[in-house]
Amino acid sequence: MVDISSDRLGRLLNGFQGKRIAVIGDLMVDRYYWGAVSRISPEAPVPVVEVESQSTRLGGAANVANNIATLGGTPLMIGVVGDDDGGAVLKGLLEESGFSALGLIVDPGRPTTIKTRVIAHHQHVVRIDQEVKDDISPAAQEKILGVLKRELPSLDAVILQDYNKGVIVKELIGEVTRTVRAKGKIITVDPKFHNFFEYKNVTVFKPNRKESEEALGRKLTTRDSVEQAGWDMLRKLDAENLLLTLGEQGMSLFEKSGTVTHVSTRAKKVADVSGAGDTVISALTMSLVAGADIKEASAIANVAGGVVCGEVGIVPIGKQALMEALTDNHVPR
Repeated sequence: MVDISSDRLGRLLNGFQGKRIAVIGDLMVDRYYWGAVSRISPEAPVPVVEVESQSTRLGGAANVANNIATLGGTPLMIGVVGDDDGGAVLKGLLEESGFSALGLIVDPGRPTTIKTRVIAHHQHVVRIDQEVKDDISPAAQEKILGVLKRELPSLDAVILQDYNKGVIVKELIGEVTRTVRAKGKIITVDPKFHNFFEYKNVTVFKPNRKESEEALGRKLTTRDSVEQAGWDMLRKLDAENLLLTLGEQGMSLFEKSGTVTHVSTRAKKVADVSGAGDTVISALTMSLVAGADIKEASAIANVAGGVVCGEVGIVPIGKQALMEALTDNHVPR
């Protein structure tokens, strides 16, 4: 068991305060329509949702940055938005949250990604995506690298957060990784299928089961298959650590030293898994920069992901909610 004492937890969570983390990835606007269903449409066999309220939130890599902030850190979002209404909305959300817009690259030829979710009776009815997933231009890549290099001396860590929307391209991955590692900084990765094996020599690589199965071309259905996959990925990536998230089966942590640790899920109820991965990578990275070892950081991240699974819609985790959840949990070492 990773029995993190209350004193140790307190020191680690206090260590989150003020840590500056760059999040490079696909920035999005999440729109929600909340309502109720009482009838089926006469026009087609679909439910009619009577909208009761609507809301707009930071999504994608911007949600990772939001988690960094609610945990006490200072996020620097680096990504691309369009010169459009969606981009204006995202900038407005940043201003409301008090976040820096220093890392926002405006590309007039590319729309801002917007995900619209319709939710009725706490259930998702439909999601509508407005986006272009082509690779960003070389000029946009250079601007992203320019921001990173200018700000790197004051950063504690960098997160590469990929949703396959075109920002995290092969050339950028290599440049960012080499630049960050050359300065001895922590770099963590939440990948998707494209460019999966381009993330070489990172501090922590955090795929989920589906991404790993797609990348390896095989199913991970047993403990043995999970372990074989974890070691295969760790060797191919030459990563320091690999944290494989397995949904209801928890997580498996693979360390370069040759140690594997299986961690049970800490979710008490699952209302919505949307955004859980964002919270896990945020809490993991914040824990590492606060001085946690990789097992402690993984345990804290596991509990954090379990907390947000109990909420409908994408929401960040607060430091107090995390502390309360941690004090109620003992996590397998």
